[in-house]
Amino acid sequence: MKNLLLKIFIFLFLLNFSSIYSQYTEVINSNKPGFSESPYSVGTGVYQFENNFFFSNSSIEPTFSRPQSFGFDMLFRTGFLSEKLELNAQISYQRDQIAFKNIFTSSYFTTGLGTATIGAKYLLYQQTYEDKSKEVRSWKRRQAFDNKRLIPSIAIYVGINTDLVNDPYKTGSVTPKLGLLFQQNLSNDFNLISNFFYDKIGTEFFEYSYIITGTYNFNNRWSTFFENQTVFQKYQNNTNIGTGLAFLFSKDLQINASARYLIEGPSTGVYSSFGLSYRIDHHKDSYIELDENGRKLKNTPISRYEKNKKGFFGRLFSVFKKKEGRKKAKRKRN
Repeated sequence: MKNLLLKIFIFLFLLNFSSIYSQYTEVINSNKPGFSESPYSVGTGVYQFENNFFFSNSSIEPTFSRPQSFGFDMLFRTGFLSEKLELNAQISYQRDQIAFKNIFTSSYFTTGLGTATIGAKYLLYQQTYEDKSKEVRSWKRRQAFDNKRLIPSIAIYVGINTDLVNDPYKTGSVTPKLGLLFQQNLSNDFNLISNFFYDKIGTEFFEYSYIITGTYNFNNRWSTFFENQTVFQKYQNNTNIGTGLAFLFSKDLQINASARYLIEGPSTGVYSSFGLSYRIDHHKDSYIELDENGRKLKNTPISRYEKNKKGFFGRLFSVFKKKEGRKKAKRKRN
């Protein structure tokens, strides 16, 4: 498994990270308040923080359970080298009630990290759609459903669980996490996201899970989501069904809230969250030369420059060129 992960990382990093379509959006594009993850990157030059305060409460069942949790989770996202590649890190700091129920019921509280995962995702395929507004010959064609919308954009996710977590969440070692991320934009206002994960690989705590999320935009400010997540574990399966609202306060700030119904083995309960997502936006678009018909020109001075700039080795060696230039400037001053 370690050799497989190493090969995946080498494959990603030795790719020529050229991008046809930019993943950057003019307004913040947050995964919150859902648990699913879009296949798209936030874009290069963007540093995005998706934060939530959460509280969960469920029934105490026989043997050991975690009936209550309160805490804070944060997902950090940034584009790296390419519009298609994103690096991210997720942590949660929480206070958990650990309960034991047999003849008598007892419990205690513990505080620490519940999650500490770093990862990366790469967009393998991005679906494009027809611009129906340009269809002026037929009203029927302009209103017809674009069948391409049924074909999703696809990304691969590779992560590492660091095991720097509190005792109830430890697996005893650093473990990998793999995932496939899909998104179908079924209309301009409705999209469907599907995630499939294989987590804590190589331990007795391994998990298979899926998440399906439908998101609908009421207008340019308000949106809602409906979501189902199920986690298949060795000893029990956990499911939650959730919904919530998100409000776009500004182009770089989103406010969100959610509520969920939990089914964790024999236990049932509720989960609620409130959070903010914000970004520091230093994104810069690449220059593209077009001819009089709107087609991209090839082999021009600008296209050659952009190709060299986007290539992995071009970016890598440019770091050393900058350092060498600073050394030469320093020698001249001296």
